[in-house]
Amino acid sequence: MAEQGFPVGAIDTSKPHPARMYDYYLGGRDNYEVDREAAERVIEMAAEARPSARANRQLLLRAVRHVVRQGVRQIIDIGTGIPTSPNTHEAAREIAPDVRVAYVDNDPIVATHAGAKLTNTTGTAFVLADARQPRTILDHPEIRSLIDFDQPVAVLLVAVLHFIKDEEDPAGIVGTLRDALPAGSYLVLTHGTTDFHGDGGGDASEVYKAATATLNLRDQAAVEALFAGFELLEPGVVQAPLWRPDGPVADAAESHRVAFYGGVGIKR
Repeated sequence: MAEQGFPVGAIDTSKPHPARMYDYYLGGRDNYEVDREAAERVIEMAAEARPSARANRQLLLRAVRHVVRQGVRQIIDIGTGIPTSPNTHEAAREIAPDVRVAYVDNDPIVATHAGAKLTNTTGTAFVLADARQPRTILDHPEIRSLIDFDQPVAVLLVAVLHFIKDEEDPAGIVGTLRDALPAGSYLVLTHGTTDFHGDGGGDASEVYKAATATLNLRDQAAVEALFAGFELLEPGVVQAPLWRPDGPVADAAESHRVAFYGGVGIKR
């Protein structure tokens, strides 16, 4: 089921939107000229934008398959972005066909695609909401009807929290979600960084100042701190291609450019 309770005018095409820019990095077509222009400026400043988006996406899929193999049968994907197959429920159901997935995003254009690509099957739902309001997400009727908080849940915060300013308390957002989860639940989190790119190039975060959300890159210690209350699975918080790769990391040169950390934690 998809919730699309927003006016058509809510789709703002006057400013670039991070979800639509990310879609462009991945080679998608669900973006506007304003998004493409901003994304190209980012790529000019940071050539790693595209390989980083691809590596982040692949980590998402590996992490989803892992938590489902561990027995999780319900997922809340916050900040899901423009649908890109395989989507979370498709990856999860490769392992277990009964996995339920609630998608959450604050971009109305995602909602316009939800019915066709995310919620066209039983056991899925879409909620138009913002990660900055985790209690609203947790209490939403669609979430409550699909997710049983007495059973383990995997919460995905993939490429989301770097759009949250320090004053918006990203750790508090994670904490609110964590406290609502039972033991055996998982957090899958990825986050942008400049730890691997201190040797020049422009500041891509400048481009996002004109977007609907600013870019707030953080170092490894800050990303690890977001897992407070979770036990990090091996290999911990690492550069995205290095989190439990399916095989040898084929392109070392491209992997070195990846500007994402990622990790998975379990609540004991």
